Amino acid sequence: MSEHTNVQIIEQDGQPAFAVVPYGEWLEMTDQKKEPLIPHEVVSLIFEKNMSPLAAWRTHLKFTQEDIAKDLGVSQAAIAQMEKVDSKPQKKTRIKYAAALGLTIEHLDA
Repeated sequence: MSEHTNVQIIEQDGQPAFAVVPYGEWLEMTDQKKEPLIPHEVVSLIFEKNMSPLAAWRTHLKFTQEDIAKDLGVSQAAIAQMEKVDSKPQKKTRIKYAAALGLTIEHLDA
């Protein structure tokens, strides 16, 4: 099993009781290959607010462009450019962006 760096341990009575991992990591750990579930809010942002999937997911998960820029090692302006509706970021960029959100590329490409 790969090392998971975004794990949150929840204790009960001073003992570890639960481990919370990003959804994308959970899918990998459980080897699930199902179509990703897209929350209604994300779909609404894409179609009603004319947002790109990247921007819609980021907004839904309450990340700022600055948060993602820091994780990807780029400027906030670069994230703004990637999130434009007509932008077509490379697959490797979308994979990194998805990982920064705790998702899989399938969530962004669905």
